[in-house]
Amino acid sequence: MRTLCASTLLGEFFVIGFAGLVAMKSDDLSMGTVWTVCGVAMLLSLLLCGVITRPGGVQLGWALQIALIASGFVVPVMFFLGAAFAGLWWASVHYGRKVDEAKARWAAQAQAR
Repeated sequence: MRTLCASTLLGEFFVIGFAGLVAMKSDDLSMGTVWTVCGVAMLLSLLLCGVITRPGGVQLGWALQIALIASGFVVPVMFFLGAAFAGLWWASVHYGRKVDEAKARWAAQAQAR
């Protein structure tokens, strides 16, 4: 699960950065505000790569997905990209757990031989 989730989070890191570049063009937001919010979100996405298998890691990932979708109120295309990454996040968690279960079964079978 860790590899799939970390790949999704790394992709989000770049999308958040690019969304920050788009948000800078808004007259309503200061550059400091944009980069503070984007910087925190980018840092969170990188930190989550390391703690995804710990308790609460997946839930923090879901919180990031919700924040990405909500960022569509500032950069409208983020409604679509946030939803797409939420779908990728679900797939990463769902299929990552299946892969982990299969690996555990294979390891148990190898030990039994």
